[in-house]
Amino acid sequence: MERTEAAESRQKQDGPDPFERFVDIATKLISRAPFFAVCVAVVVIWAVSYPLWKSTTKWELAIHTFTAVLSLLLLVLLENAGRRSTEAMQEKLNVLAEALAALMESRAADDPELEEAVVKLREAVGLEEQH
Repeated sequence: MERTEAAESRQKQDGPDPFERFVDIATKLISRAPFFAVCVAVVVIWAVSYPLWKSTTKWELAIHTFTAVLSLLLLVLLENAGRRSTEAMQEKLNVLAEALAALMESRAADDPELEEAVVKLREAVGLEEQH
């Protein structure tokens, strides 16, 4: 059986690059309760440090700057993890669709209507390759 474009586009790569490995580790760490506890502790320490600041504006600016930077970094990690998860899910759907098309194609001799369904299925899988 010859390989389709979809199958060839799914050739295994060398594995995740350093950033992807970092995202995997960071996602595992920030999605657990200890990370939330650290965030709460930072806010509590910030709140009780009010008397130590000479200016209320600087006190507020400190937490706003910290949370803005942290939010941006976490957003980038979340988007990367979400994109990779979506791509992995699409890959699985493409493999299932390709296997189903192959099965349908093998049965098309008995049922000619299946041939048109196979063509439609392969076209739909081909559209998803372009993500």
